[in-house]
Amino acid sequence: MKDTKELYAKSLEIAADHALAFVNSLDRRSAGASSDLSTLRSRMSKPLASEGIPPEQVLLELVRDVEGGLTGSAGGRFFGWVIGGSIPAALGADWLTSAWDQNAGIYATSPAAAVAEEVAGHWLKEILGLPDDASFAFVTGCQMAHTTCLAAARHGLLARRDWDVEQRGLFGAPPIRIVTSDQRHGTVDRAARLLGLGLTQIHILPSDPQGSLRGIDLQRYLETDRDVPTVVILQAGDVNTGAFDSFETLIPIAKRFGAWVHVDGAFGLWAAASPEYRHLVQGIEAADSWATDGHKWLNVPYDCGYAFVRDGESHLASMSHHESYLIQQAGARDPVDWNPEFSRRARAFPTYAALRQLGRVGVARLVERCCRHAKSLVTRIGQLPGAEVVATPIINQGLVRFIAPHPGASALDSDRRTDEVIAAIDRGGEAFFGGTTWRGRRAMRVSVSSWQTRDEDVDRAVLAVATALKS
Repeated sequence: MKDTKELYAKSLEIAADHALAFVNSLDRRSAGASSDLSTLRSRMSKPLASEGIPPEQVLLELVRDVEGGLTGSAGGRFFGWVIGGSIPAALGADWLTSAWDQNAGIYATSPAAAVAEEVAGHWLKEILGLPDDASFAFVTGCQMAHTTCLAAARHGLLARRDWDVEQRGLFGAPPIRIVTSDQRHGTVDRAARLLGLGLTQIHILPSDPQGSLRGIDLQRYLETDRDVPTVVILQAGDVNTGAFDSFETLIPIAKRFGAWVHVDGAFGLWAAASPEYRHLVQGIEAADSWATDGHKWLNVPYDCGYAFVRDGESHLASMSHHESYLIQQAGARDPVDWNPEFSRRARAFPTYAALRQLGRVGVARLVERCCRHAKSLVTRIGQLPGAEVVATPIINQGLVRFIAPHPGASALDSDRRTDEVIAAIDRGGEAFFGGTTWRGRRAMRVSVSSWQTRDEDVDRAVLAVATALKS
């Protein structure tokens, strides 16, 4: 039998060669996928053979078959959704994470992974301006960060009413209402579904023209019933406009009514890292829980999200689980006690590496650079004939719209025109943007989250839009 070095060497060499070829070609590759669904299926839908094939062949055929089916989201010209790239230290650490193949469920299964998570969690709280004694969890993304935080909220709110939800479940429990704005992200709704809180318990309040929740509306609603256990969900960075709720105004109002305040800061919470944008999250530290992503603005590989909870006892009670075969090390932190996963990837290593590479100043510069590029893109695209600015970026998100060129064109005509122009841009491959409906109108979202985006990428993207508008 071959020794371990021989077994792995060729596969890792192939992976390294093709990975480097991919990242080095991002500047030349299409920003979007160029192969269609039928093509990818025809290549990849192979009969599963009775006998396996050599790993080298598997990898070489995989690289060949996925060609054109990978987006350029790791590069600097991808402005769809809110997707970052991977900075070098984080990518390298992610490769090592796979090679080390650690189960980061408890300290005993990987002491180094547990300590890396412990240290990185404290660094994150420091950078994001959160209470030093808040508990935390490394999860797959903001979806599970919401779920983790709201599970803690569910425990804490019901415990105040002498209801042990972990033991008794929700049958017969006092209903928990969730109060939030009409600009909430869909992951909030999914978390409510997953936790059995129910969509009918989400109470939607209107936002102001900028997409922020008004204090007077929140206060009036909470006054309607002071005795209902309540979670108020506020937003740090709307996915369309980047708008922030006023935490200094809204959190004290919610607290007066005994509500648990949760902050959706999927990307906007990172404004706290920048002296230039920190004012947007003024007062956010007074909330009860916070959710954000690493694979967005910190630019670590997928999948990586973070949950933070002020009430560590409620967090622990909602998640922890012990078995006789799970070795507990005195004084050590077992990640399984704080997140919904049991066996889990050691995803703290890339975060640890990213924070060490960037430092406080590097994170701040990354945030500020993306914001600058987003404003430049929206402003310059908005100045093109046939385009208009819908929302100027507050941070790294903005909206533009394309007007139907014929006289007497309706709003619906411009909706269609907007989608047509987005599709033309994406087909060209020079840049990638996504569409959205905001305030009843179709618009193109401009989202800049990648450390790789440069002034030259902005120039190329603006030219790509100008070309599409002429088509």
